[in-house]
Amino acid sequence: MISTTGRPTDRPHRLTIGIAGAGIGGLAAAIALRRAGHDVIVFEQASQFARVGADINLTPNAVRALDGLGVGEAARVTAARPSHRISRSFDSGEETSRLEMADTAEQKYGAPQLTIHRADLLAAFTEAVPAECIQLGRRVQAIAQDEQGATVRFENGDEVRMDALIGADGIHSAVRTAMFGAESPRFTGIVAYRAVAPATSVAGVPNLGAFTKWWGPNPQSQIVTFPLNRGKDVFIFATTAQDSWHLESWTAPGSVQELRAHYADYHPEARALLDACDTVLKTALYERDPMPAWTQGRLALLGDAAHPMLPFMAQGAGMAIEDAVVLARHLEGVNAQGVGAALARYATARMERAARVQLGSRGNNWLREGGNADWVYGYDAWTAPLAAQ
Repeated sequence: MISTTGRPTDRPHRLTIGIAGAGIGGLAAAIALRRAGHDVIVFEQASQFARVGADINLTPNAVRALDGLGVGEAARVTAARPSHRISRSFDSGEETSRLEMADTAEQKYGAPQLTIHRADLLAAFTEAVPAECIQLGRRVQAIAQDEQGATVRFENGDEVRMDALIGADGIHSAVRTAMFGAESPRFTGIVAYRAVAPATSVAGVPNLGAFTKWWGPNPQSQIVTFPLNRGKDVFIFATTAQDSWHLESWTAPGSVQELRAHYADYHPEARALLDACDTVLKTALYERDPMPAWTQGRLALLGDAAHPMLPFMAQGAGMAIEDAVVLARHLEGVNAQGVGAALARYATARMERAARVQLGSRGNNWLREGGNADWVYGYDAWTAPLAAQ
C-alpha cells in the first residue's frame, strides 16, 4: 500500500469514500485518496466524457500538485509551457509587469506553468483512475448521513452507502445543497468569450509563447492569451461587462463581430488576435462569496462546490487540485470514527487560502503592475502544514 507521500504504509484502516463529480477536483481527489489507501467511487452525472470546456492555465502550484499525483508527465504531452507572464495596457500596449516562467519557474517553485485543454487534463486523470472506480450517468437525487456513514440515492432509485462523501460537483453542487440548503450563485454582470486561433495566423504579434494579459479600462474588461497545443495554437479569453447575457454554458456560440466590437479601443496587437478568430464561444460568469463552512459531519466540499471564483487569477483548477491533495493528506490513517474530525481539519487548512484567492480574483488587480507571486505559485499542497488535531 502507498501513502500520499509515496512511502509504504501498513495502515490498517480503509475507508470507502464517494466523490460526486468527475471533473478536475473530483478525479484529483480520487487519485490522492487511493494513494492514501482508501476505496473510492466517483459518481458523474454525465453519461460519457466529452471534449468540452475551456482551456486551462496551470500555474506552478497546480503543476507541482499534479506531479505528486503522478499525472504531471502525461499532462505535459499536449500542454504548452509559457515563457513569461506579461501584463500590458489595453490602449498603449505598454508592458507593466513581466515574470519569467518556464525554466525559471521550475527552478524557483519546483514546477513550470502549463497551459492545456481541460479535456486533455481529464484524460490524464482518467488514465490514473481504474475504470471500475468511475460510475457515469449517476445523477444525485438525495443525500443522507448518520453517525456511521453517508448514503446517496440516485435518480434511478439506486442507493450507495459510504464512510464519507466529497462534493466536487461544481458551482451548482448537489452536495452543497444537501448540506446547507438551496441557493443560487450570483451573476457578476460579466461575460467571457473563448476562442482558439492558429499561431501561424498571428505570427506578427509578439510574445505568442507567453501568458499575456491585456488590462482593460475597467476591471471587467480584459483579454488574456496563452499558447496551446505545444504552441501550435493561441487561446484567447476575453471578458467584458454585459448585463443582458445570463447563459452559463461551455458550448454556447457567440458572435465574432460582437467580440471585436467590444475591444475596438484595444491596441492593434490585441485586436489582431481577435481578427484571427473564426468562431467564438460565450458564457456568463457567476460566483459566490467565501463560505463559513465546507464540511458537515461526513460530507465535505472541494473546488467550485466550495469556492467558485472568477478566472482573473487563473486559479480555479489549481485550487481544486490543491484541495484534493490536502483532503487526502488529512484522511490518511483515519478510521471510520475519525472521518468527521478529519474533514473539519481539511477545511481549516484550506479555507483561508481559498478565500484569499477567491476575493483576489474578484478584485482583478493581481500582478497588474508586478508584485509578489510567491504566495500563490510557491504553495506546495504536499508539504503545506496540516491542521492540528
